[in-house]
Amino acid sequence: MSGILAVIGKGKDPQLVRELSKRMSHRGPDERGYQILENGSIICHESLSIIDLNSGKQPIQGTKNAWMAHDGEIYNYQELKNGLLKEYTFRTKSDSEVIVHLYEEFGYDFCNKLDGDFAFVIIDGDDYIAGRDPLGVKPLYYGLDERGRIYFSSEMKPIADQCKTFSTFPPGHYYTPKTGFVKYYQPEYEDYEKASHDLELSLIRETLTEAVRKRLMGDLPVGVLLSGGLDSSLISSIAARLLAGSGKKIQSFSIGLNADAPDNKIARKAAEFLGTEHHEIHFSVQEGIEVLEKIIQNIETYDVISVRASVPMFILSKAIAEKGIKAILSGEGADEIFGGHLYFRNAPSTEGFQKETIERVQKLFTADLLRADKSTMANGIETRVPFLDKDFLDANMLIKPEEKQPKTYDGIEKYILRKAFDTPENPYLPTEVLWRQKEQFSDGVGYNWIDELIAYCATQVTDQQLEGANAEFPYNSPTTKEAYLYRSIFHKHYPQVSAAQTVRKWIPKWQENQDPSGRANAAHLKADVKIAKSGVGV
Repeated sequence: MSGILAVIGKGKDPQLVRELSKRMSHRGPDERGYQILENGSIICHESLSIIDLNSGKQPIQGTKNAWMAHDGEIYNYQELKNGLLKEYTFRTKSDSEVIVHLYEEFGYDFCNKLDGDFAFVIIDGDDYIAGRDPLGVKPLYYGLDERGRIYFSSEMKPIADQCKTFSTFPPGHYYTPKTGFVKYYQPEYEDYEKASHDLELSLIRETLTEAVRKRLMGDLPVGVLLSGGLDSSLISSIAARLLAGSGKKIQSFSIGLNADAPDNKIARKAAEFLGTEHHEIHFSVQEGIEVLEKIIQNIETYDVISVRASVPMFILSKAIAEKGIKAILSGEGADEIFGGHLYFRNAPSTEGFQKETIERVQKLFTADLLRADKSTMANGIETRVPFLDKDFLDANMLIKPEEKQPKTYDGIEKYILRKAFDTPENPYLPTEVLWRQKEQFSDGVGYNWIDELIAYCATQVTDQQLEGANAEFPYNSPTTKEAYLYRSIFHKHYPQVSAAQTVRKWIPKWQENQDPSGRANAAHLKADVKIAKSGVGV
């Protein structure tokens, strides 16, 4: 895991480029590398060492002239080294090196051979290629300066004031000067009509278990985020099972305003059941407010739900880093794959339901993945997301939508995911955890967090400022005082129009209240009561 910066073209001061790269040194606190190429291009790397701690320094040179920098993890790197790339001599033991050799072997068309989360740049003389993983787990931006030089960067910070225009690099694409953007990731599930597979509960278990197994890779211990919600609890359970055979105990982490926060209460039950080494972090609303500006500067968005959730995520990741953990497993993606957000129960048809799951998966990089990566990488922590494994997506996005739509226990969301792991003979989780009602992460840390945050924002923004929001911020104009405050902070650090245009606001469908909080959905309390009466709820 790391931060990468490449400036392609002549005439950029190397010392300035190194200083620009340092703006994201939080992504790679272990080591810094850079290479000035013969044509004047410069490639930089801020390294967080997880695999090959001793010899994996980047940028990495190929067998001849190509140089490569990579952010992320390649989970099938050993398979590639032993198979397609067996004739190559490797300079390092790093998973990253396979990328430059795949380029040398296959030219531009190799991204589909990678199984992992990645953003990379390869410069080969006057030629180059940049690519991003299928779902955008790892961030990447590109831009042009006034001299026509092209920039690629893990975050906006190094390039926002250097480029006349810049944008988000689209997931599932690669870019070369000869081809422009090429969409290499074209899964069958992107056609909603292809969702025709019968439900196989065993396949859900098998593919998720394998996705978790891959993401335990590394030369350092991997922890788990255990919010007490279904998704993180399942990931924690599978990880604990996989490590139990080797006698290892995984460290789990939860956060809330206090010990009685919804997430902390359930996380304790799950941790006790799973036998994890559990750490519970508490924070105050005031502490959250004090880091608000730092959060927005780090996550590079003004999206309301992303900011709300990033504050506790940032505070928690700082505590995780202090424990010596550099990589954590998280549950992002399950809600989008299985229609887990409460508004999904209002879908007007199976077709509408399926189309929304596809769109939400495709847009994860604009919200949840952006927040998960940047709020943790701000403290040098890598977040891994098993639910977005390619094989898991292929198997589960193609399940018939009528199987996924809430229809049991008065509309319990993600029913088939829960059912797949409801194995009384060898339980994965306690019943009250497995069948717990959906909570947004920003709600689960304690309902007072959002309520008091909204109240605080109201004291910082006048009615007149909100009334003039359309004129002040014509793109994505804020409509609440909370949104206005976040936008103002964002604009202070990223005043460029290009910066504002990288943000997509997350708005739920099929419900009257457009606030993204799970509690804004009318089903929140109704489901809680009905599920409890059915005997499977909390």
